[in-house]
Amino acid sequence: MESIKIAQQAPLNHMRQFMADLELDEENFEFYGKYTGKIRLNVMEKFKDRQDGKLILVTAMTPTPAGEGKTLTSIGLGQGLQKIGKKPLITLREPSLGPVFGIKGGAAGGGYSQVIPMERINLHFNGDIHALSTAHNLLAAMLDNHIYKGNELDIDVTNELWNRAMDMNDRALRNTVVGLGGRVNGVPRECSFLITAASEIMAILALATSRADLKERLGDIVVGYNRAGKAVRARDLGAHKAMAMVLNEAIMPNLVQTLEHVPTLIHAGPFANIAHGTSSIIANKIGLKLADYVVTEAGFGADLGAEKFFDIVCRSSDIWPSAVVLVATCRAIKHHGGLSVDEAQNGYNDPEIFERGLENLKAHIKNMKKFDVPLVVAVNKFEGDRQEDIDKIIATCEELGVECAPHEGFAKGGEGVTELAYKTAELADDNPNPSKVTLYDLEEPVEEKVQKVATEIYGAGDIYFEKKALKNLARFKELGYGDLPICIAKTQSSLSDNPKLKGAPEGFTLTVTDVQLSAGARFLVIICGNMMLMPGLPKRPAAMDMDVDEDGVITGLF
Repeated sequence: MESIKIAQQAPLNHMRQFMADLELDEENFEFYGKYTGKIRLNVMEKFKDRQDGKLILVTAMTPTPAGEGKTLTSIGLGQGLQKIGKKPLITLREPSLGPVFGIKGGAAGGGYSQVIPMERINLHFNGDIHALSTAHNLLAAMLDNHIYKGNELDIDVTNELWNRAMDMNDRALRNTVVGLGGRVNGVPRECSFLITAASEIMAILALATSRADLKERLGDIVVGYNRAGKAVRARDLGAHKAMAMVLNEAIMPNLVQTLEHVPTLIHAGPFANIAHGTSSIIANKIGLKLADYVVTEAGFGADLGAEKFFDIVCRSSDIWPSAVVLVATCRAIKHHGGLSVDEAQNGYNDPEIFERGLENLKAHIKNMKKFDVPLVVAVNKFEGDRQEDIDKIIATCEELGVECAPHEGFAKGGEGVTELAYKTAELADDNPNPSKVTLYDLEEPVEEKVQKVATEIYGAGDIYFEKKALKNLARFKELGYGDLPICIAKTQSSLSDNPKLKGAPEGFTLTVTDVQLSAGARFLVIICGNMMLMPGLPKRPAAMDMDVDEDGVITGLF
């Protein structure tokens, strides 16, 4: 049975049931229909004296383009924890419409480990991403209006300025010109669009801890520079308060449920190959007050989402995982051993290829050990996986001294994830005061921070900054931003900055092509290789297989 049919046929509990279970009253909850709603931020004050639960971070080995089931595993683990008598809550990122209509389709799990109502979650979910796009473009409109109306701030229009955003994959908008058609239409200048999930405002929403913090961060956004080289910020344009108003509802986490009625907070959706790739700090903080275990995920492989979780999110929030779950699949291991994606998915078997591919998993295990958090490898089982291959993964984990638990969350839901749930809960329970380990100190020079991540996480032998990157970095240092964390933007398809390098490459040179400032998010974006902030659609977009009938029943949104 298709995942969408499973979701559409599943019974849903009314939000009032979850309000009772989570001890939320009318003042703590905003209804968005019967089956979803938003938790108001006052719940943090209500439960401020309650002890926090334990945070479990789900990450993965380097994925294939189809993904390795990290969201599915997070949902399945939450259901598995409930099956063994625990009180779990799951926090996930909100899907972006670009990838939904592009390659991946829906992003709400699959099989019997899904969050529902999946159609609403994948499409316009409670208006959050539209609010983010509006806030982003409000700032762009006010910037261009200021320039047109006299440019009192003396903004240099020949320098890079704040761009525009939309939640869609549209390569034609990567580089544009605005203000054409005569003086009445503004000042002509080069501009660009990025996908909303890559907007600094998305990262700000995910990292903010309150409405006041959100407003402060929005005001800190650098929109351009004046002719003297000084930064011009959103607060200089008087835009940040209105932007915070636009985000007034979006800052509240969305409550939904899994197929087995585990409460799930879906909030924010920064990409992990461009931004930091995790659900919001607010959602996690609320979850830790409402449940004994919070299962959260970090995007793409552990070299991206997990590293940024420790080095950016944990620094910003003082929340730390008590355990890490690293998702692996036989098909990803085969792919990193040298097979094409199709060959890896279609059951091609070769022991030598599998051994080579295990190097990628080993690299991620060794990397996660550097953060001193107990680790369990979760093998997401697919139909057709050979037991011999799964046994090799288990043996590899034993050699490296970490737990391993295959699971069948797709086919069996929580019942198929109980072994993983038991092992993860035990690791978290044995680590009530997790170590606060980061890879670098903020006071270190930016180049040394990049060097550490590149060599210790990616396996690089050296780093190289191109002229544009050096020029921008020098400017940001001069403006006082050298002590910020770094957020490396690179391909998700390899541990390196070259998507064609599979397995665990070593000794390569990581090339930094640009450095950008996210002053409101409070990190420097280190762009490596040919990273684009506006994706394009594939030859056959997933949208071509989607439809809705006369009764409003959606198909193809898998």
